[in-house]
Amino acid sequence: MDQFVAEIRKIPPVTRFLCFSSLGVTIPVLMKLVHPYKIIFIHQLVTKRMEASCAHLVCNRISQFHTCQIWRIFTSFFLGSGGINYVFELVMLYRTADQLESGPFARRSADFAWQLILVGGAIILACLPLGAAIFTRPLLVALTYLSSALAPPGAQTSLLGLLTLPVKFMPYIMIAMDFLMGGPAAAAQGIAGAVVGHLWWWTMWAAEGGQRPMLETYARAPGWLRSLVGDGNGPVGGAGVHVIPPRQPAAARPRTGHSWGSGRRLGT
Repeated sequence: MDQFVAEIRKIPPVTRFLCFSSLGVTIPVLMKLVHPYKIIFIHQLVTKRMEASCAHLVCNRISQFHTCQIWRIFTSFFLGSGGINYVFELVMLYRTADQLESGPFARRSADFAWQLILVGGAIILACLPLGAAIFTRPLLVALTYLSSALAPPGAQTSLLGLLTLPVKFMPYIMIAMDFLMGGPAAAAQGIAGAVVGHLWWWTMWAAEGGQRPMLETYARAPGWLRSLVGDGNGPVGGAGVHVIPPRQPAAARPRTGHSWGSGRRLGT
């Protein structure tokens, strides 16, 4: 048991939080302990009752605050699909988040958490016109988009250990799979996640012409979140998606070992 706990602690904190949140929200629904209606995002139950609750607070009727079901904002990002599809979703969530937190966000777990909060708000705004009630897939597409955008040029990834393909194609493959399995509505939500992922990369990571990213200042976590999450003390370069760097020409590969010279034939 201690060894299992030690292995869990090796996972970076934000990745660990995302995975356990997914398990904590999805498993009770799959076991029929909680009805999905209680945790999906319903705009009227979150916003209109929130406005009513704020009015009651002004009137010192604090007991009415419970009508604001703000937990739906959180739980709607972690409700996975059922069956074997959820296993794939959970594995991909772990690998993608771990790759980001162990790579570009190494020793910056608080910044990763803060940017995820901003991205989550952007996903809700992007999906509201679509009538979406669950944001799990858009979040996963956004994470995958940023991961592919920050990957080295020409890098490849292993898809479920069965197929090797360029990293940059992964978000579009996910959208295509959403279309095949869920139709245009599911694909539209995936596209919304890709758009948010592109904005995430463009405003907080892309540096063109030697200039800093547009929203670099806002990409830094505030002090309260930094003290809560920390900077991540796990080892850099965790499990993550297996990214295969582009092959180097033979002439460009560094020589290793001792140079033994050209040698001579025996008997000469």
